[in-house]
Formats: sequence, structure tokens, C-alpha cells
Amino acid sequence: MSEFLLFFNHGLGYVLNWKTYDMVLFLILIGAAYNVSSWKKLLILVSLFTLGHFISTFLGTHNFVSVSRSMVLFLIPLTLMIGAIFNLFTAGKEKRVEKGGVLYVVATFFGLLQGLAFAPTFNSINLKRNFLPLLELEAGIEAGQIVVVLIVLIIGYIFQSIFRFNKRDWVLVISSIVVGILIPRLIDHWIF
Repeated sequence: MSEFLLFFNHGLGYVLNWKTYDMVLFLILIGAAYNVSSWKKLLILVSLFTLGHFISTFLGTHNFVSVSRSMVLFLIPLTLMIGAIFNLFTAGKEKRVEKGGVLYVVATFFGLLQGLAFAPTFNSINLKRNFLPLLELEAGIEAGQIVVVLIVLIIGYIFQSIFRFNKRDWVLVISSIVVGILIPRLIDHWIF
């Protein structure tokens, strides 16, 4: 297998790994908040995550930044919780411009956190610390995120068109489920 495919597949697997479901929860949160017609905004959110992940993985890999692993493991579900609660309080509001700003910040910050958490793993597979494998990995991450967001959009479309869920109820149900999943995770990683 070529080196590109090796790192691309690793990035794809990083997103599509159900054992480390933080990424999937993030994608479910942002996917639920938008419609298929808002695909450009979703692509921007996904790309902001990837950019943040790229920057912090690069900085962490080269030891420019070092953050306590326990702090990062606490901040990851906390960031997701903030996004979920934001969705709960803004569900049904048509002003996506105001919502977009907060979700853009959450997406970028979540990407930065995930990159910091991933840097040690990336060091173990990229022993030479070359730059190109990081880009290949991030391409896989971006592709994986797009796949998950498309699935979430399709499921949302089915529930909203066939089962007649209104958009507000869809966002409330999905965000509430995510909050319920995150509470034990926050308790497990509580640092205070």
C-alpha cells in the first residue's frame, strides 16, 4: 500500500472509529443543526475542524505545544457539551448567522483539542515527523467527516420528510441524546 493510502486510511479510520466516538458526536451535532441545502456551511465547519486539528497536531508533534492529557480529555467532552447545549437553546431559531459564529468557534476549538490528543499517536506512526504524511492524514480525516455528515443529513432528511419531525424537534432530540452521552464522559474525565 502506498504511503499516501496508509496515512489517508489512518485519518479515515480515526473519524469512523466508533470506539472513539467524540468525532462522530461532533459531526452529529453539527449535521443535525443544518439542512442539506446548507451543505456549504457544513463543509466550512468540517474544514475548520480539520484546520484546527492540523495545526495542533503539527505543533504537538514538534513539541511546540504541550498540554496535560487529562486537561485535553476533559475539554473534549466539555466542548461538545457546549455545542449541544447551544443547539438546545437555539433550536428552531431561523437566524443561522448568529448560530454559525458559535459553531465555527466550537468546531475550530474542538479540532485543536483533538489534534493535541492525537499528536502522540501521530508521532508513533510518523517516526520521521515529515510534513506530507500529516497532510495525507488530514485528507483522510476530512473525507471521513464528510461521509459522517452526509449520513447524518440523509437520516435527518428522512426523519423530517417521511416521519414529519419538524427541524426544531429533530435538533432538540439529537442534541439531548448527545448531552446524555456526554454527561458520564465529563464525570469520568473531571479534573477539578
